Amino acid sequence: MALRRVLALGTALGRRSCCSKPSLPADFVEALRAVAGAPNVSTATAVREQHGHDESMHPCAPPDVVVWPQAVGQVQELAALCHRCRVPMVPFGTGTGLEGGVNAVQGGVCFDLSRMDAIADLSLEDFSVTVEPGVTRKALNKHLRGTGLWFPVDPGADASLCGMAATGASGTNAVRYGTMRPNVLNLRVVLPDGRLLHTAGPGRQPRKRAAGYDLTSLFVGSEGTLGFLTQATLRLHPLPEATAVTVASFPSVGAAVACTVQVLQAAVPVARIEFLDEVMADACGRFSRMELPVAATLLLELHGSRRSLAEQQQQMEEIVQQNSGSSLAWAEGLDEREQLWSMRHNAWYAALALRPGCQGYSTDVCVPISRLPDVVVETKQDLQASGLTGPMVGHVGDGNFHCILVFNSQDPEEAQRIHAFTQRLGRRALAAGGTCTGEHGVGLGKRALLQEELGQEGLDTLRSIKAALDPHNLMNPGKVL
Repeated sequence: MALRRVLALGTALGRRSCCSKPSLPADFVEALRAVAGAPNVSTATAVREQHGHDESMHPCAPPDVVVWPQAVGQVQELAALCHRCRVPMVPFGTGTGLEGGVNAVQGGVCFDLSRMDAIADLSLEDFSVTVEPGVTRKALNKHLRGTGLWFPVDPGADASLCGMAATGASGTNAVRYGTMRPNVLNLRVVLPDGRLLHTAGPGRQPRKRAAGYDLTSLFVGSEGTLGFLTQATLRLHPLPEATAVTVASFPSVGAAVACTVQVLQAAVPVARIEFLDEVMADACGRFSRMELPVAATLLLELHGSRRSLAEQQQQMEEIVQQNSGSSLAWAEGLDEREQLWSMRHNAWYAALALRPGCQGYSTDVCVPISRLPDVVVETKQDLQASGLTGPMVGHVGDGNFHCILVFNSQDPEEAQRIHAFTQRLGRRALAAGGTCTGEHGVGLGKRALLQEELGQEGLDTLRSIKAALDPHNLMNPGKVL
């Protein structure tokens, strides 16, 4: 399995560069330069290795060459060239993924789309905007300042918005505003042979549609295996009039998760409800130099009018008290709110600080809300029984949580325990009617679990779609399937 193989390779990776790849066709690199321009093509080792990995623990697998297209027409020409020469293609946005999605496991050409960064067609009346793949979520929200609108999907990292669409990302606001899937209205896709597809039709951005197959949803979450997402039309949302955040601590993990379920059942329109177990709360508090009780913790955020916010706060306080939670102190100032969410977004680094010099791996299961308390408690018990360092954190408002496993890659016995734990957790989520990945994607490491999740007929259907759009398996080969 991918995790076990990576751990076993730890020592070797320290001694050599990345694995060698077959050579490209003669004059192929010159042909790329003729399309993109010489300054926008590189075969330098450092550049290739930079583009051969993301934030995951999967080993670097560099492409043979990196290109920076400047416009969609160049992407089409470059894709057509690769298609004719049967050269693999790998899209690259910001490299912030967590499942090895940009690793060029068969070499080929990395298309770094970061220089295509136009923001166009902002419509305040239609609550929509069109962005190219070089636009990150922070850049878009900065562009939207003063309009009264924002794009709320927030995975933590300042990721490319088209990359977020490609992985089906979500984040802390998903419980209120949804994941990337319902927030993408249209996509401009360059297919593997260079043809151009608009998934909802050129220039169209209806709030709903029932015209034919939902091609937009097909490409959201496709992880670069079906084509290049060169433009996304996104749904925007009004900025709330008022916002309030608070921290609640609980006597147990079970009580914190049970409180989450009751908040949702009571239809409190919570905007964010994030869970930290006592290990993660302690790590985050020390890393961000904030005072947090060493206890199971919920971070809560409410959006609304000032009048509705007062009602929501009262509801929330009652539910927290019913679950033996702490008293709540609400913060409404921007600085206090940003400090709290900065602490949450630094959870990965806080976890790594528990064991300096070690590596991290984040699990990503998602289960139905009704099964969440049992699955989280069972997983906590499994972590403790396994003797692993794995603080828990999650977007529990939509049933998604992560164990950030921090381990010594040079210890084969610990590597085996990590591998066994991740397999048990994935199957525990599947047995509960959930999924092996809620937002990170399948990438390199979850392909076996995907087969168990979908079954043979489901997997065969995915393969048929892949074969129809990419019969030569050139788009990001080795991922998902």
